Amino acid sequence: MMKFAKYTLLSAAIAVAPFVASTSANADEYYRRHHHNNGDAIALGALGLATGVIVGSAIASQPREVYVEPEPVYVEPEPVYVRPAPAYVRPAPAYVRPAPVYVDDYPPAPQRVYGAAVEPWSPEWYDYCATRYRSFNSRTGTYVGYDGRSHFCTSG
Repeated sequence: MMKFAKYTLLSAAIAVAPFVASTSANADEYYRRHHHNNGDAIALGALGLATGVIVGSAIASQPREVYVEPEPVYVEPEPVYVRPAPAYVRPAPAYVRPAPVYVDDYPPAPQRVYGAAVEPWSPEWYDYCATRYRSFNSRTGTYVGYDGRSHFCTSG
């Protein structure tokens, strides 16, 4: 019997909703001329809210017991919380600093030649200065040192 009452009330509310919307839509010219924002919308909103609260509480407070005369009484059981099974969660990977790697693939350092000076502006001198200094300028015969100044290349 209660299901019937619930469904009847719900269908009545659904049936009335289009009429409420259509009355405000049809009254636009009359309403603009004869009404001056006297709070009708707020009153109707409060009335709709109150109606919704009453209907909602009536539906929510239905008894959970079902009575059938020839059969025993059925009572809906209360909900029971069941703890979920523990799940394995893999820990976040930790940062491990890699071991330092030393690479020794640099070319060997140029060997100093003692006592054998090479004449400036000769082909041997050009080769010597070009291999020894990366910033060697062959037109001026100078290179840029670590101090930022230009130095003349001398062998020996």
